[in-house]
Amino acid sequence: MRRLARWLSAAATLALAACAGLPPGEWGYPSTDPLPQRAERTDAPFHPQEVYQCGPAALATALGSAGIRRSPEELTNEVYIPARQGSLQPEMLAAVRRSGAVAYRLAAQPRALLKELAAGHPVVVLQNLRFDWAPQWHYAVAVGYDLPARQVVLRSGREKRLVMDLDDFDRSWAKSGRWAFVALPPERLPATAVEADYVAAAVALERVAPAAAERAYRSALGTWPNNLVARIGFGNTAYRRGELDAAEAAFRQAAADHPESGDAWNNLAQVLHERGQRTAAREAAKRAVAIGGPRLPAYRRTLEGIPGG
Repeated sequence: MRRLARWLSAAATLALAACAGLPPGEWGYPSTDPLPQRAERTDAPFHPQEVYQCGPAALATALGSAGIRRSPEELTNEVYIPARQGSLQPEMLAAVRRSGAVAYRLAAQPRALLKELAAGHPVVVLQNLRFDWAPQWHYAVAVGYDLPARQVVLRSGREKRLVMDLDDFDRSWAKSGRWAFVALPPERLPATAVEADYVAAAVALERVAPAAAERAYRSALGTWPNNLVARIGFGNTAYRRGELDAAEAAFRQAAADHPESGDAWNNLAQVLHERGQRTAAREAAKRAVAIGGPRLPAYRRTLEGIPGG
């Protein structure tokens, strides 16, 4: 397993005060891409916020909506930073992954928020409820909207159903750069899923919850069957479980779809070697070495580890 190519993604370190405010957002919706005028996830759990505990409360609501029961008390140790009297964005996303869900960041657009809510996906949002120069950062969960009334519905603080004017909400949300995410089961794609972004979210999930990541890769491949990262990720998780049949099939498909991928050939070579198919393994390893690239030393080690001529 140590010779399998791994997919890494750089995670940007975020701070609560790092985002500059954005100009007013467009909350209308074009007729070419219509949405329901109203939508609300009325069954989204509610957890009244204790002092400085908006992060754990929001997470518990989002995860509960995804069918994952975590209490705010359980989540406090994972995300709450006493020195900050709050929770930073990286800890929020990491806690979602540790719970076995996909943490998917939304585009910083009102349209993305509306589409997820219309699909029944509650959205964790970061607001600044005061001023840029004296911020009061707050996590809430958007659970619905009413476009004709220009309102958004939130689980917020100790309010189970806080109704905010869209303009007021947008001003508070824009101060965080409209930072937001959904927490979803690996079997369900976000309504606004972008191929590269969703697969990157699955890669991040694999680091802490490989079994859940395997299901997320399967979801990605159901929509984007030629995605190389998802195909290799699926093969890697199968390999880790000792399912060499599934791993070989995944790497063969990756090499067939992307013959220029050294990682696909390298991983296929390793699995074939472990299955006793040395001739085929050496041929695959040679293909990887011939392709080269930044992981050429790893490809060479794979080839050197396969006995033969």
